Amino acid sequence: MLLTIVSRLFQLYELAIVVFILMSWFPGAYNSGVGQFLGRICEPFLSIFRRFIPAIGGIDFSPIIALLVLQFAESGLFYLLSFI
Repeated sequence: MLLTIVSRLFQLYELAIVVFILMSWFPGAYNSGVGQFLGRICEPFLSIFRRFIPAIGGIDFSPIIALLVLQFAESGLFYLLSFI
């Protein structure tokens, strides 16, 4: 039960990050209510990776690394919770 809840929370956050990234394709999307909400949720996590990974050719690759780190964190947490 606990693993299912944690898994769903990770999936929801990953979806929020993907939607936030895709919003960059639409002008003014970040100014909408959903955009501002997702910005408050996703930007603190993504900003950690933007400090270390520069944009190459105007393309920001830091969200890809952020999603990979999130996947590793989820796997590690599941490994730890499997002992409980």
